[in-house]
Amino acid sequence: MAGSGSAHLRGDAAVLSVENLEVEYHTSGGSFKAVAGVSFDLLPGETLGIVGESGCGKSTTGRAVLRLDPIAGGHVRFRDETIETATHKRMRELRRDMQMIFQDPVSSLNPRRLVKDIVTEGLAIGGQGAKERAAVVDELLEQVGLPTERFAEMSPRQLSGGQAQRVAIGRALAVRPGLLICDEPVSALDVSVQAQILNLLEDLKSKYDLTIVFIAHDLGVVRSFSDKVLVMYLGKTCEFGDSVEVYERPAHPYTRGLLDSVPSPEVEGGFVGPALYGDLPSPLNPPSGCRFRARCPNSQEKCAVEEPAMREVRPGQFAACHFPLV
Repeated sequence: MAGSGSAHLRGDAAVLSVENLEVEYHTSGGSFKAVAGVSFDLLPGETLGIVGESGCGKSTTGRAVLRLDPIAGGHVRFRDETIETATHKRMRELRRDMQMIFQDPVSSLNPRRLVKDIVTEGLAIGGQGAKERAAVVDELLEQVGLPTERFAEMSPRQLSGGQAQRVAIGRALAVRPGLLICDEPVSALDVSVQAQILNLLEDLKSKYDLTIVFIAHDLGVVRSFSDKVLVMYLGKTCEFGDSVEVYERPAHPYTRGLLDSVPSPEVEGGFVGPALYGDLPSPLNPPSGCRFRARCPNSQEKCAVEEPAMREVRPGQFAACHFPLV
């Protein structure tokens, strides 16, 4: 039976199912859960956007799905595989079908290797020979918009940020994954380059039949790129639903605050509504009850003593809030 935080999961049809995921870190100040019971799933060919302020646990969630960060609790299922119990050897095999694109495109590339070798690195690890790898370099670089004759012999330090991210995308696609996790892949790029990379990902998604987790703090980017959206706050899920519905009719006060905090040149004063006030609480000592209550304009006594469960507030739209905006 699904837990109280996973009411929005859609069953065995999902290619990726994450239920009550927990990731715990240990510091000199104590232990804390960077991810504290997050649940979501993706149907084949779907794109899920994960949004929230810095420190909410969205990147940690993406890394935990690939077990790049240790899973302290909960369950992750990819196709018919249970990720949290897979052996180290099996995880190496599974990561051929589960690839990640990282936030900083330049630092994610080996500075001592040429572009042609970086792109085919996964194939080399998989045991393909030099001739086989050379045969696919032209195709991969062409797919990501980097002509072989110009870029194949370059090193990462010769690339711009956008070019380096295209190389990272090519490297991820070389092993023909079914799942692609994008960890803020355009946040370090100029706005014009962001659009190019997003258009490229959209084209490649269709060409390679990809299922995508797209992690970002830019709500506008997520809205334009995602089918579903998951809103996180301090390691918890606040809201989940169709991206258009969530953006046009947010049910959680935190989602509303995020949207109102986005600058708009069309509005006097620059903002649609009041920006979120206060700072993100320390994960070492999160608030009781609802973690957002200290910053929530609708907070009541119940919010301090009872953690809200995820529940359907509109058809297909779920929120973890005692007093949703419906």
